[in-house]
Amino acid sequence: MYKRLSAIMFPLVTLLCIGSIYWGYQEHQEKNSILIKAENQYQRAFHDLSYHVQQVHKQLGNTLAVNSKSQAYHRKGLINVWRLTSQAQNEVNQLPLTLLPFNTTEEFLSRISNFAYKTAIRDLSKNPLTDDEFKTLKALYQRSDEISNNLLTMQDKVLSNHLRWMDVEVALASEKSVNDNTIIDGFKTVDKKVSEYPELNWGPSVASMYQKRTVKMLQGNNVTPEEIKKKAAEFLGLDSGADIRVVENGQGTEYSSYSATVNISGSSDKGKKNGDKIELDFTQKGGLLIWYMNPRDVSNKTIGLKEARQKAEEFLNSHGYKGMKPASYDENGNDGVITFVATQDGVLIYPEKLTVKVALDNGEIVGLQASDYVYEHHARKLPKPKITKEAARQALNPDMKIRSQSLALILNEMSEETLCYEFTGTINKEGYKIYINAETGVEESIEEMPELK
Repeated sequence: MYKRLSAIMFPLVTLLCIGSIYWGYQEHQEKNSILIKAENQYQRAFHDLSYHVQQVHKQLGNTLAVNSKSQAYHRKGLINVWRLTSQAQNEVNQLPLTLLPFNTTEEFLSRISNFAYKTAIRDLSKNPLTDDEFKTLKALYQRSDEISNNLLTMQDKVLSNHLRWMDVEVALASEKSVNDNTIIDGFKTVDKKVSEYPELNWGPSVASMYQKRTVKMLQGNNVTPEEIKKKAAEFLGLDSGADIRVVENGQGTEYSSYSATVNISGSSDKGKKNGDKIELDFTQKGGLLIWYMNPRDVSNKTIGLKEARQKAEEFLNSHGYKGMKPASYDENGNDGVITFVATQDGVLIYPEKLTVKVALDNGEIVGLQASDYVYEHHARKLPKPKITKEAARQALNPDMKIRSQSLALILNEMSEETLCYEFTGTINKEGYKIYINAETGVEESIEEMPELK
């Protein structure tokens, strides 16, 4: 009996062993294939990064080498700098550096890219490079040379010592032997040197992109947590005894604010349900609402964007946001997202915008993002248009069917507030908004706008 059992089991166990060995081999091969592919991608991104930073340095040198009145070549050189730095930024993002402090160098590349782009897109024949901009270009030329040389040194070490990027990823993830890794040390050295560079004059258009909003930009007195509780309860239509917890963020800094968490128990006349947890953020100075979110599940859609817009308008009017006009519409799953802008003397003020999120199952307002409105809301001295509405229409495609037109204040590509004529209409069966500069008559911006249903 045992002989017969052995005769059956031995071949079966042998087959199972061979199968498990083959399966393990296949798994090992697949794992190695994935690791090799990842390593090749990291190596390519790093070597491309080194090459593109080197090319940025050369393009900056070429731009500085020509005559100061060679506006056409200045534009060409700056466009190349913008293109190359954008590629370098993309390659940095492909490397396993998320756990490594390399953000200073990333921001430096970002500022070079934005400086080159915003300088190149303006009319250099009418507004050529200034002395300050030439000084900035010279400083960038010197610093990009140093960064390029550091990356080339790292590149030589990677190639000569056959260093692997997968070891970098493992070291960063495990936080072991980080100090002994040549690649990690090299990137830390580059970032440290960049952080020690003195601040450059990037110009107002680039500087405004990195301007952080602080409580100093706001008016009013500092409010207390108790006052925030009252504001949150009032906003949600709850009584003073509601369960509201307030936490201060960034205490003692320029970015201090309050977060209020509201736990709903029972039901309210505003439609809130038992168990709902609602989040609100307020500025510490003035107690202004920055955003509100009711992250409830939204069931199947029963209303369209047109009805959602009406609900949003009623909501804004009831909460003191007067004179807001709907500017754009979108659907995100079962939610309608509607952006409103402020108005002044009949002019749409796009820097003062806020976004309302409407649940399309019952029209409840489940979100409000108002930070732009909070920090940009103030009375402006609006310029007068220098061309007529009829003259501005001449810049449009003759096939465009215009539905509406108005004056609007927008931010142009230089981040400057610019008065435009806004034309809304359709062309090629698609909806668009086109902004024509009210001073020069040229196109400032164009946006696709879906039909309101």
